[in-house]
Amino acid sequence: MWMDIRLPIGILFAILGCILVAYGLIGDHSIYRQSLGININLIWGAGLLVFGLGMFLLGKRGMRPDTQNEPEPAASSPDR
Repeated sequence: MWMDIRLPIGILFAILGCILVAYGLIGDHSIYRQSLGININLIWGAGLLVFGLGMFLLGKRGMRPDTQNEPEPAASSPDR
């Protein structure tokens, strides 16, 4: 069974996004004076988290078995 590349990529970006969001919420807010008060860690962390979750969900959807293209079982013929 093969693994979709979107799964590890999604996990990686989601973890990095969580780290940045946590640092943006908990970290020292005085460092954002240089960036006009914009909490860039929180913004990019949320973006990475959304991207990672999207990639992960698309990867999970891609690994589902395809039931539409499976041949139907042949009808049994009556015994004679």
